[in-house]
Amino acid sequence: MSASAFSLTVLIPADGFRVVAGEPVRCGAKQPGLEHYGCPECFTWTFTRVGEPGAYYPFVNVRPMMFDVVAWREPFIETMTSEKVDWVNVPARHSYEGFPPEEEFGKLIEAYAEARSG
Repeated sequence: MSASAFSLTVLIPADGFRVVAGEPVRCGAKQPGLEHYGCPECFTWTFTRVGEPGAYYPFVNVRPMMFDVVAWREPFIETMTSEKVDWVNVPARHSYEGFPPEEEFGKLIEAYAEARSG
């Protein structure tokens, strides 16, 4: 969906996310647990609701290029490195071959908050 070696997203708690302008449309890959939304004019992917279908979606993955604060776009966690091409290197502080284990989420959230506050 990104037509790139990179797919940057920021995981946002659903309660802290809202669309403030426009009416996004459902687009992109359609599979259970992922609802991709984009611009109604060009279908550029802007965010994804992540969770169990028909239930509350606890998180929203937002494309960081939508943010006004440039510092929020810097990669903090790199995932799916088992599938990356060898020449790709990003300045992420944490790296995982797949997704981080759920038991590490709290530690990663604290580390991110500390890095952004300092």
